[in-house]
Formats: sequence, C-alpha cells, structure tokens
Amino acid sequence: MSMSSTPPTTARRLPLAGVLRLGRPSDIWFKPACSVVAAVAPPSLALLALGRLDLAMYTMAGSLCALYGHNRPYPARARTLARVILGMTGGLALALTAASLTTNAAVLVTVGALMAAVQKVLCDATRVGPPGNVVLTFIGSAALFAPQTLGQVPGHVGLALAAGAWAWLVGMAPGLLRPHGPERRATAHALRATAAYADTRGTGDGHDRARAAAAAAVQAAWQCLLATGARTDRTRRALEHLVVRAEVALAAPADADPRLLRGWARGLRGTGRVPRVAGADDDLLGVDAERAVPQRPLWQRLGPLTPLAARTALGCALAGYASLALGVGRPYWALVTAASLYQANVTLTWHRGVQRVVGNLLGVLVFAAVVPLARLHPAALVLCCLAFNFGAEALIGRNYWLGSVCVTPMALLVTEFARTQDAGRLITERVVDTLVGALVGFATAVVVTNRRAGDRIEHALTAVERAREQAVRLLAGPQPAPRALETARRTLAAALAELRATVDAASGEWWQRALPQERVVLAEQSGHRTLAATVRRQGTHSWDGARTTEDVRP
Repeated sequence: MSMSSTPPTTARRLPLAGVLRLGRPSDIWFKPACSVVAAVAPPSLALLALGRLDLAMYTMAGSLCALYGHNRPYPARARTLARVILGMTGGLALALTAASLTTNAAVLVTVGALMAAVQKVLCDATRVGPPGNVVLTFIGSAALFAPQTLGQVPGHVGLALAAGAWAWLVGMAPGLLRPHGPERRATAHALRATAAYADTRGTGDGHDRARAAAAAAVQAAWQCLLATGARTDRTRRALEHLVVRAEVALAAPADADPRLLRGWARGLRGTGRVPRVAGADDDLLGVDAERAVPQRPLWQRLGPLTPLAARTALGCALAGYASLALGVGRPYWALVTAASLYQANVTLTWHRGVQRVVGNLLGVLVFAAVVPLARLHPAALVLCCLAFNFGAEALIGRNYWLGSVCVTPMALLVTEFARTQDAGRLITERVVDTLVGALVGFATAVVVTNRRAGDRIEHALTAVERAREQAVRLLAGPQPAPRALETARRTLAAALAELRATVDAASGEWWQRALPQERVVLAEQSGHRTLAATVRRQGTHSWDGARTTEDVRP
C-alpha cells in the first residue's frame, strides 16, 4: 500500500478547561446516598455492638452493592443487584483465597490487576451503570492484602453475602412506593431533552449538541422501558407512547410543541396518573419488534472491549509494581487509582485522572482534620464513615473530584476498623499511591492504543446506511405496512444514536486514524431527514391532535 493511501493519523489534545467544573446534581442524587447509608449502617452498628469492627470490611463489601441499579426499573434492578452481589462476593472470595495462599506482594498485585481488567470489561459489556467496576476493584484489591487464613474465607464471604442480601432489600424498597419511578424519570428526561432540541427548530448555535443530548435521552428511555421485559401494565404502555412522542419530536423538531413536551414531563412527577396521549397501538409496533429481538450474547459484547481490558490489566499491574518499588505498604491504592481512570477513550481517561488526583489530595486534608474526632470512640469512627458515604454519593454526580473528597477520607478511615494506624504514614502513602497510580495508569492508556475505534465507526456507519436504505424503500412504496414503517423508523433512530456515541468515543482517542468526519456528517444529516419523512408519512407529527386525555397544561 502506498503512503498516499494510508489513512492519516492524528494526535488529540488533552485539555484542562472544564475538567473540574461542577455540573448540576442528578435528579435522584439522594437515592444512592440514602441507600448506601441504610445498607452500611445496620451491619456496621451490629459489629460495633459486638466489638468486632475488624470484620466491617467484609460486611461493607456487600453493603456497597446498594449503590448500583438506581436508574433501572425494579424488575431489572432486582436482577442487576443480584448479579452485582454475586460478582462482589465472588471477587472477594478469590481475593481472600489468594491472600491466604501467598504473601508475595508482586503475585497479589498481578492477581488484582487481572481481576480489575475482568471487572472493568464485564461492567462495561453488561452496562451495569455507576459506580461501575471501581467499587468492585476497591474491595477485591484491598482483600488481597488483608491477613487471612484459608479457614476464615467462608465466614468472611458469608458476612459479605448477608450484607449483600440486606443491600438488595434496601435497593428494592422504594419500589413499594413508586413501582414505576425509574421509567417515569427516564421518560420525563427524554421529553425535556427533546423539548430543548425542539426550541432550536433544527437550526442555530447548539443545534447539534441539543440533538445529540436528546437522542441519547430518548435512547436511554427506551433502554429503561425495554429492560422491564414484556409489557405488563397500562402505565408502561402509556410511558412508551410518551417516548414515541419524544422520538417524533427528535425526528421533526420544527413540527413539535416544546411546551406540550414539558407539560407531559411535569405530569410524570410523583405517583399520579401518567399523562395519556392520543396514539394508536401502531405507534408501538416498532417497540414490540425491538423487544422480540434477542440480546447479543455476552461474548460478542466483550470483543470490542479487548483494548480496554489490556489497558486496565497492564496499567493496574505496573502501578502496583511501582508502588511496591517505592516501598509503599498498600500498593492496592495505586492499583485502584489506575483502575478508576479508564474510560471510553484517552481524553476522558485524562479528565478522570486530573479529577482523581485533585479529589484525593483534598481528601487527605479532610482526613487529617477528621481523624482526631473519629478516634474519640469506635461509634464516632462508624458515624464518620457513614457521613462520608452519604457525602460521596451526594456529590459525585456534580463532578468526580468532588465525590473523591469524601471517598478518600472514608477509605482511610476504613483502615482504622481493625486497628489504629499512623495517620501521617497513611496520608503519605495515599498521596504517593495516588500520584503513582494516576501517572502510570494514564501513561499505559496512551501506549495501549485502541485501533478498533475506527473500525467501530465503519460498522456504525454501515448500520445507519442500511437502516436508512430500508426506510427509503418503504417510503418509496405506495402504502407501507404500519408495522414495517415503524420498525424501520425505530431501527434507524437507534442506529443514529449508536453512531453518535461511537464517534464521540473514537474522537477522544490519543493516536487514531483520521475520522471520516464528512461521511459521518452526511450520514447523520440524511438519516435525520429520512426519520422526519417517516414521521410525516405515518401522520404522527400532528401536535394539534396529540393532547393529553387529562389536563396537563404547560
């Protein structure tokens, strides 16, 4: 191949602007914050009463599972929490077994790095959601360096399982009051995002950004609703009709009524009746078709994540080895720091590295201020940990570094459960491990490039082009069947959302083939024009007839 035919490569810049900027808190920031306190407090207080706080690390492993699944509908949340609990206790059992069989720190770091890589790709492939693999890796790597005998392993794993069962109950409890809360929130977010896009009328500054945000919100709403499995009640059916209206507004923003969309979103607050919109069952034929398609096997979803697995395994191992070489007594802190960095691309990994370093350095200062109070009494130690658990989950949604300011002192205080530590040494080791883990972890991300990112764009472009061709063929016909046209529209909308997510991920890689930007722009423009044509052909763009059957006024 001649040099002229070789795709050029470009190096991406690594910006600092905006990395530490605070965002708006999540709509449900208090739910994971309260859940983790409710899950951690009873086991910890029971151990306090028994005088066995040295066992708190094992119960905390199960309790922290309450952090997961808050954006999932309750049927899917039950399955997700069960899998997280099994994954957490499985990793804990492996780590404790390794710790009981060897004290060779280099071997234990290697085991921890491999565990971190497996946890990372499984969490990403299954889209388990925040906090992802970081909590699993923190517990597993810390357990690798906990003094252990083989006979103690079953009892300690049993404590984690028992606390995990309690965390499962805590996570499912809100469903007794708001059984459709996650679906309602996801639908309301999709309606608000498409209203913001409709305000642009498809033109002006911020148009592309608003469209991408709206497309992501609509796709997330569908994923939430589809995660419930088969449609089981009228409430979910009404929510699906509302998401169809959001999808229609996304396809034809000039025809949409933003005030009406926002009115529907407000009508989803609380536990009242879901706003009903005029619509035929044909509107949901594409949803039924998508629900009937089997999910891709896990092994197929793992394939594209191979470069990320390599980054995680190598980066965590090298960070741990570097910490050992410096004589740090807790190399797993460097390992966890490296594991926490790895995001969809190098640019996002850089952002996370800066946030992690800033948050941890501020966090050790908070620890230095709090540790005299925590040492007054074991009850004070437990209460401080509970407060930092709440603060971490309440703040981390605004920016990762802000949550880390609470996570760091909490992690340091956990080491005090077994016995009082030298605070100065703890602070020094935490700072060193943070810097080592961040530097080595990011350097590994730069070296281990993700050359598959460009290939994924090609696949996504092909999927969009095929979906558009199918829709165009149906539009060219005399009278396409409603099911076929609706299915084609939904397929094209999903393909366009996947293309945008794939391009965003690839655009942040450090050293990558030049992206086919012109082809991407043309595919997105033509795809959205075709979507608008299908909406008009179906007759679902008429907003005068799309009023609610109850009085939900803007």
